[in-house]
Amino acid sequence: MSEATLPRVPSLSEREKALDSAASTLDLETDLNFRQTCRLVGRAISYIRFFPVRFSIKFLLFAISLMTPLILPWPIKIVIDNVILQQAVSPEAFPSYFAPFVTFLDGRTPFEMMVWVLILGISMVVLIGGFGSGGGSADTTDASMAQGHDTATQTENEANAAFSKFAGLLGFIEFRLQLRLSQALNHLLRSQLFERIQMLPLPMLNDQRIGDSLYRVMYDTPALTNVFFQTIMSPIGAVFTGALVLLVMSFNYGQAPEIVWLALCILPLQFLAMLPFPRAMRRRSQASRAAGSVTTGNIEEGMSNVLAVQSLGGNKRERQRFRGHSDESFKRYRAEVFVRVLYGVANGMARGLLGIIAFYFISSRVIEGVLTPGDYGVLFYYYAWLSGAVTALPYLWIRIQADIPGIRRVFFLMDLPSESDREGAELQAIREGIELSDVSMAYPDGRQALTDISVTFSVGEITALVGPTGAGKTSLAYLIPGYHEPSHGAIQVDGRNVKEYSLRSLRNEVAYVFQETQLFSDSIRDNIRYGHPSATDEEVERVARVAGAHDFITSLPEGYDTPLGTVTSKISVGQKQRIAIARGLIKPASVLILDEPTSALDPETESYLVQALQEAAKDRLVIIIAHRLSTIANADKIVFLQDGKIIEQGSHDGLMAREDGAYHRFVMLQSASASRG
Repeated sequence: MSEATLPRVPSLSEREKALDSAASTLDLETDLNFRQTCRLVGRAISYIRFFPVRFSIKFLLFAISLMTPLILPWPIKIVIDNVILQQAVSPEAFPSYFAPFVTFLDGRTPFEMMVWVLILGISMVVLIGGFGSGGGSADTTDASMAQGHDTATQTENEANAAFSKFAGLLGFIEFRLQLRLSQALNHLLRSQLFERIQMLPLPMLNDQRIGDSLYRVMYDTPALTNVFFQTIMSPIGAVFTGALVLLVMSFNYGQAPEIVWLALCILPLQFLAMLPFPRAMRRRSQASRAAGSVTTGNIEEGMSNVLAVQSLGGNKRERQRFRGHSDESFKRYRAEVFVRVLYGVANGMARGLLGIIAFYFISSRVIEGVLTPGDYGVLFYYYAWLSGAVTALPYLWIRIQADIPGIRRVFFLMDLPSESDREGAELQAIREGIELSDVSMAYPDGRQALTDISVTFSVGEITALVGPTGAGKTSLAYLIPGYHEPSHGAIQVDGRNVKEYSLRSLRNEVAYVFQETQLFSDSIRDNIRYGHPSATDEEVERVARVAGAHDFITSLPEGYDTPLGTVTSKISVGQKQRIAIARGLIKPASVLILDEPTSALDPETESYLVQALQEAAKDRLVIIIAHRLSTIANADKIVFLQDGKIIEQGSHDGLMAREDGAYHRFVMLQSASASRG
């Protein structure tokens, strides 16, 4: 799963080298080309289909805002030529759509003209915000929170992005509409990515670092918002505005064609100024995001292992490691900002050069009498508008280069094969049992975990998986709910291949109590009934008694309503394990799998639990992974594994009768160790 490798951060150990290698996703050798970039942009735009009505209204308001240049500069010409210089009103000197207003002013005094221009201006202020709405002007409606100069702290604004080229009443409506649209888009994308991560196969989840996944969900997804809006709005706005302005200039200033031709040179010059920067921007944004995810992963790992760090005196090492990753993250972002600055300088020089040339030509034509002083104001307004609009096209491409690595990181995870992709018949309940025939399984790295496993697990009996550490017991148990897939052989449920059933319905029939207890930041009651939300309080209390948890729960100040946390919980390891066992017992499933369920239980509680499991096994298939003889001996069938193979299987008494058997030696060794202890 390798996707922008960073230059080596000086590491302190081989563990840190492995961390950098695993967390440095998006290797620079996988740099995107033009076609791949366009494909990702197209995929981002396709999210319009989820919000057709809201986007259509937003697009309509945006299109209306692009028509404001038709009106905005002409009152300036009236004020200069007809009010200040008191020249005669000439409607033919104005565009046909504005001529009726000019005709209305014909014959009025300069004072009356100014009053009507003010009335027009006030109306425009109320409706669209004033005489100068448009990209980058003070009249554009925009709002954002304070942010830092790094990718992560800017994403909250991007996730809540909203703007309008209007500022008045229409600007308020458009701004609110886009704000809701941006939030809905980011909520959808985050939800899709979170769901996808949860549905990744277990081997992939084990390889995917939590910190990197968190960075993608929270900090990479907003990149799609920019592309979603900018790739649609900016090109259309630039092309439409540019064409509109050039058309108006051609009709009204044909007597000075060089000015129109000069305006046509703005776009080519802007693209020439942009050409050196796209690839540099893309690569630096890619590296910045990868460095940020490494830092996030470093925080997650340090917090998860804080007890080991403190007990082993690793605080200084962890501070040094975090300082190195954090410094690398900021350095990578500074490199991205540097490219932005260089592009801004190149863009400014191109615009400044054309501005000087335009100033010369327009001033010359005014001096020569070809243009009026009012035309000077109109033309400079149009040049400023046209330059701003046309600049949006090359700037858009630069902006996309900064966002496309984030979009790629999001879609990379979303495109991974998901367990939910497996559909099939609905498994209602397991009536007979599960049979494995010549099953073998290998890990993604090629290591063989299980070889030629043939065993039957029957409803109504308890089967114990026994063997030394690393024998393959948990790997075998993981095959039952489909956490692992066999590389060879077949698994049948009630005589039917398990692949014919949907994965969801299969797991609904399996309650798995893992060796590593995982509790949620919720009440004890809700933790117990997590797999059976409709369970009554009486059912919760019953399974808590079976698991030996009721007494300590009721001794807590808030009892079953005591809130827990995955890290800060004040209950012991054994108490957590009892809650997990109760959670497994309450789920209405045909199969109950317990991985080392009694490792942290006292003998009395263990005995009580074994009796409860024998009762539960009357209508369930129960599998126990255990090392303790007191748990194993009461199983109906024992399957002894070693090096990924089944060595022996049978009852406790039957296997103990084989004095040269592997299980007999295992029990004798455990008994001798217990007596020495």
